[in-house]
Amino acid sequence: MAASNWWAKLRSPSMKYSLLTLLGGGFIAGILFWGGFNTGMEATNQLEFCISCHEMRDNVYQEYKKTIHYSNRTGVRAVCSDCHVPKDWSHKMLRKIQASGEVWGKITGTIDTKEKFEAKRLELARHEWARMKASDSRECRNCHSFDGMDKEKQKSRAAKQHENAKKDNMTCIDCHKGIAHHKPEGMTEDEAGG
Repeated sequence: MAASNWWAKLRSPSMKYSLLTLLGGGFIAGILFWGGFNTGMEATNQLEFCISCHEMRDNVYQEYKKTIHYSNRTGVRAVCSDCHVPKDWSHKMLRKIQASGEVWGKITGTIDTKEKFEAKRLELARHEWARMKASDSRECRNCHSFDGMDKEKQKSRAAKQHENAKKDNMTCIDCHKGIAHHKPEGMTEDEAGG
């Protein structure tokens, strides 16, 4: 009798246990979904993911490998996501949604050759410069800040420029276009910066 009662309760549990099972199952499913989602988001921030398409690997990645952000005396490296993906969750999600347009460009082949990439380089750069300017170069400031700069160790021109930039509320991208990638042909004088 005890086994049949136990089986009957399992087959038709009381409302209390049904609700607990539903809430518990939903909680576990939520954790699994959130963990999987965040794992996927972080996987798309890896250098290997960024250069998995030849458009990036054969163009801007080759330029980046020749910069101080890739190789320097201290061994500190900034990868693609350090400069192009915000750290905080809300801005990161917005950037990932914007990046879906870039995936569309990959699918449709708008930049699938060196020639097509170079033809669109200025347009792509302008989008990125505008994004960085609008965020006050937030991703640059994850590593660099005016307050953290040792002006004594900078060349006098750089120290003066940084002091003026701080005073004039300028942002990194105002002067540092082309720091990790070649400057596009056709830039205006204003775009060329300092």
